[in-house]
Amino acid sequence: MVKYFCNNTDIRSTWDHVVSAFWQRYPNPFSTHVLTEDVVYREVTVDHRLLTRRLLKKTNRLPRWAERFFPSGMSRFVYIIEDSIVDPVNRSLTTYTWNLNHTTLMSVEERCIFQDSVEQPATTQLKREAWISSNVYGFSRPIQEFGLARFKSNQVKAMKGLEYALSNLQGETPQRLLRDTVKDASEKAREAAKSLASAAAVPKKPQHYV
Repeated sequence: MVKYFCNNTDIRSTWDHVVSAFWQRYPNPFSTHVLTEDVVYREVTVDHRLLTRRLLKKTNRLPRWAERFFPSGMSRFVYIIEDSIVDPVNRSLTTYTWNLNHTTLMSVEERCIFQDSVEQPATTQLKREAWISSNVYGFSRPIQEFGLARFKSNQVKAMKGLEYALSNLQGETPQRLLRDTVKDASEKAREAAKSLASAAAVPKKPQHYV
């Protein structure tokens, strides 16, 4: 059984800006799990479409409950292939990504379509779909649930990263980006304060030195 995800978003920016930001979205502070990106193939077709294949390297941290089922020497990195088609005539950008390794543990396939909006000026419509599967006998369901939850979290980060790239192109920082940054910082400070309070409340055993 495969987990399916679908989401539609209106990006308040022109299609030209979105496509430009797409190629410049890494690195950004919201996608630190993306370590490297390399273009391995690029071609302009006779009908003026731009075809690109890129290889991305990302971190692949497992949840604690899953670590005991897999060897400690298993790679903590995942390699992703990203194929994209830029169609300037129909004003669309289509991407298709999938992981090359760890496919027995989990396979994640994603398709994104960035389409210039006909009804709304200066707006790009994004449709994002994902298919998540696992071939681990007896544990495929919890692994797929985990994969879906992580994908949802990462796609939020991906949108923030795209907004960040757009703001750099336009020379401004969106207010929402600033609010999110302040919110994240305050939450981290609150958690740190809780940890310090808990540590202070626990009595320490006297140390003995020989």
